[in-house]
Amino acid sequence: MNTITRAVTTAQHPPSPADIPPRSRPVARRVGLVDRIALRLGVALVAWSRRPRLLDDRAERERRAQLERSTALRERQWQRETLLLLPPR
Repeated sequence: MNTITRAVTTAQHPPSPADIPPRSRPVARRVGLVDRIALRLGVALVAWSRRPRLLDDRAERERRAQLERSTALRERQWQRETLLLLPPR
């Protein structure tokens, strides 16, 4: 009975690293120069693409100015209507 139990127990567990021949173990490889350069280039491109834009084009500045003017006009209209609805002092 001990023989059967040992055979089942051995079959259920993976072999220990000492039992694996040295050539079949995966070898830790160093990262090559080309891979390191590619990684640095990729990181630099991502950082460059996320940079803040300092110079806006003319259309963007005009759109922002128009938005500010329309917001100011809307606020003035709201304020005027609010003051007209309140009872006089």
